[in-house]
Amino acid sequence: MEWQASLVTAHRGAREWHDEIGEALKRCDWFLIVLSPASTRSRWVKHELIYALQANRYRERIIPILYKYLRSDGLSWTLSAFQWIDFRKDFHGGAGNCWHLWRLNYQRRD
Repeated sequence: MEWQASLVTAHRGAREWHDEIGEALKRCDWFLIVLSPASTRSRWVKHELIYALQANRYRERIIPILYKYLRSDGLSWTLSAFQWIDFRKDFHGGAGNCWHLWRLNYQRRD
């Protein structure tokens, strides 16, 4: 199994940024949503989640990642249907759980 992550990080104009995010979402097999106080307030994260919820290829392939402590009232009600992975206290435990979902072996490297 080949594993590749698409992460959009460069600062560009709004239109180019929007298009790049859309292209990355089309290439991915899994959708991970990293949950933090900032991400739950982000309009763009909400748009990406809506896209993933509507795309058939992400059916049962959406993974909410708990990155920082946050209030549950800021979350989308749709996320309760998915298996969450908690990175808040144990990064390696969270990473191992992600890799397990992808049927890969996680090897801790310190």
